Amino acid sequence: MEREKLSSRMGFILLSAGCAIGIGNVWRFPYVAGEHGGGVFVLFYLFFLVIMGIPVMTMEFAVGRASRKSIVRSFHELEKPGQKWHLHGYLGMAGNYLLMMFYTTVAGWMLYYFYQMLMGNFEGKNSEQVGQLFQDMLASPGVLAGAMLIIVISGIFICSAGLQNGVERITKIMMSLLLAIIVVLAIHSMTLSGGIEGLKFYLLPDFDRMKEVGLWETVTAAMNQAFFTLSLGIGSMGIFGSYIDKDRGLLGESVNIAVLDTFVALVSGLIIFPTCFAFGISPNQGPGLIFVTLPNIFNGMPGGRIWGTLFFVFMTFAAFSTILAVFENIISCGMDLFHWSRKKSCLVNLGALAVLSLPCVFGYNLWSAFQPLGEGSTVLDLEDFLVSNLILPIGSLCYLLFCVARFGWGFENYRAEANTGNGMKLPAWIRPYLTFILPVLILFLIVKGLLGN
Repeated sequence: MEREKLSSRMGFILLSAGCAIGIGNVWRFPYVAGEHGGGVFVLFYLFFLVIMGIPVMTMEFAVGRASRKSIVRSFHELEKPGQKWHLHGYLGMAGNYLLMMFYTTVAGWMLYYFYQMLMGNFEGKNSEQVGQLFQDMLASPGVLAGAMLIIVISGIFICSAGLQNGVERITKIMMSLLLAIIVVLAIHSMTLSGGIEGLKFYLLPDFDRMKEVGLWETVTAAMNQAFFTLSLGIGSMGIFGSYIDKDRGLLGESVNIAVLDTFVALVSGLIIFPTCFAFGISPNQGPGLIFVTLPNIFNGMPGGRIWGTLFFVFMTFAAFSTILAVFENIISCGMDLFHWSRKKSCLVNLGALAVLSLPCVFGYNLWSAFQPLGEGSTVLDLEDFLVSNLILPIGSLCYLLFCVARFGWGFENYRAEANTGNGMKLPAWIRPYLTFILPVLILFLIVKGLLGN
């Protein structure tokens, strides 16, 4: 069966960027930046994005494009006889499922909040009542499961329409809208009275604030964010590499995707910080910022219902673009591994993903007594810990070693694939850095993740 292909380069860039652009860009990036000295953190983040994120992304694309397979079969195609690199394919596949076991639920939250905002259900409520709405949503397994099922069914339905007619077409529309909405929201936030103070806090380097947190903490937080923002290590980028032609070099494409991803992260800060400062709210509240603080702010703002609705459309798109990309990887794994048709893989995974997502839903209500990582933790925290702290960095290290080591695919094979086509080229002199320094940086992240941040 001939492998499907993406119809355009723009489709490839928007799909890959859509996978990278997720909820982490939107709520995690701004508050981590705020805690770690604003502009100083942003500079470190950009530095690590270039020296860590982009090289590993080119490797994942190279393995995907050279093998023309999803993660579960790509190493099989490229490894030498008798080698065991393909075992990483199963870890990557597990990572994709585990990521979707909680991401579908969080995307459901965004969808539910979009609906509530659209219906005007926040209007006239004080801050306690808005906070209570969030708690009520989490306490209701029916609401959470319903929203999650809408996300899963929609995602599988789009994937079942095929690569070009389903995934690529919808992602192009969704990402174009996402980029337009985020710019409109940012311009609006920056014009709020008092918003300029938020911009200063966010963008001006503040070394005193960085010293309070500590230089080492700032550096490691920036390294963490830069690395994890691109969703590397589980083949969710590699799958799109397997669908593209060889007319463009992979370094330039990786840079384009990282730029789009960073643009969304930075502009999210331009929405959140001026808004928080204009209304005298602390911006470092994590998830509560999105679901409790911002609805309160929208309530007190002229036209707040419209701005709030737009914001949660944007959040839903950010989450759903990642879901579509990872679903495509999961469905492709079923097709590669079991030789299923696309429709059959979609049907099997519809059932599997709906059932596998339920523990996260129940973790907030029926199973709330189960606190796997200590008091107050939930099933979602455990699933997120396993993906973010273990599977993504270990998977990325596997890609890296496979591409640079003589006992893997080898640096020359990887470089030849990455440099096939027009655009930026990977220089030969980068080899010592990729072989000796980058593995140490990723190992450091794995150890840090295991010891707890």
